[in-house]
Amino acid sequence: MRKGILICLCLLLSQTIVFGQIKVTFIVDKAAALKTSNQNLFLAGDFNNWNAADTAWKMHLDGAGRYQLTKTLQKGNYSFKVTKGSWDGVESDASGRDISNRDINISHDTVIVMNVKGWKNDHPVEQKKHTASANVHIINEKFDIPQLGRQRRIWIYLPADYATSHKKYPVIYMHDGQNLFDDYTSGYGEWGIDEILDKLPGNEESIVVGIDHGGENRITEYDPYDSKYGKGRGDDYVDFLVNNLKPYIDKNYRTKKDAKHTTIAGSSMGGLISMYAILKYPDVFGNAGVFSPAFWIAPDIYQFAEQKGLPAKSRVYLVCGDIEDKTMVPDMRKMADIMQAKGINENNIPTVIMQGEKHNEKQWNKDFPAFYNWLVRGY
Repeated sequence: MRKGILICLCLLLSQTIVFGQIKVTFIVDKAAALKTSNQNLFLAGDFNNWNAADTAWKMHLDGAGRYQLTKTLQKGNYSFKVTKGSWDGVESDASGRDISNRDINISHDTVIVMNVKGWKNDHPVEQKKHTASANVHIINEKFDIPQLGRQRRIWIYLPADYATSHKKYPVIYMHDGQNLFDDYTSGYGEWGIDEILDKLPGNEESIVVGIDHGGENRITEYDPYDSKYGKGRGDDYVDFLVNNLKPYIDKNYRTKKDAKHTTIAGSSMGGLISMYAILKYPDVFGNAGVFSPAFWIAPDIYQFAEQKGLPAKSRVYLVCGDIEDKTMVPDMRKMADIMQAKGINENNIPTVIMQGEKHNEKQWNKDFPAFYNWLVRGY
């Protein structure tokens, strides 16, 4: 009898596992001409951390000359693109211009048929232009980060009246400096922080310090924990901000040095490390802007949040789009729940879900004004 029950339970469990997976077949029916007959095509999306050459997502030619790949996925929303194995060779429109991500909602077994009109690297590279405003400056192209044994470019945005006033200003430290102010240096478009702040009245001005990410080291530098991507160096990076960069900024610029007027902010992995930074150093960072945080890559941060908590006066702004990764919204709300349970007033940890927004700089550009308005109202 017990054996029969065990068999039934095993069958039920296996059915649950199978039924929890959805079979999806991706087919590239028509594609712009490939330069070589043995060219490989790949899928890169939020299902594989946007790896443009992930062999697990390599498509294969079928007997009809089409590329296809069948995978099992969990129910939910996904974004992706077709590549030739690099982001230089990502799909484009027929003229080589960037196109939006392909978005799909998976609820049952399905076949997705695609046509690729062009490839990015088959067209002349469009010349990018510098867009940083006159209030943006480079502090140093090779600022030392002794904790990491590396150097990094540091940007600074100074309010328009900085040179003519004697005021002291709040400071926002932001990650991914390449993408904050200048389209020329951005990978996927800029946030436009300078254009947003240039329009503000004098009583709402702030200094913004941008720290470039480390390219291939970006994920590990912004992750305080070890992962499949390597040894986490987030502790070292945050220690640099607190022990080296902030003292330098406070010494050389007119800043309001206290935690109440010091903010850490960033998106995706930058959102993760911003949350970690305020948890580790609440006496340094009184506020955090946590945009589309990649909590999924570092689930240990929840335990850290449970252990550390935050002072009741700490303020954290959480925001993401509703059509990002399927775990983004629940992950963000989980962090907000932990913080509120530890004593932070819900007004000090707003959780904002942007309708119809994806995981990109365009969304974060839209998010920033509301975040900034919330931030300065709390000074």
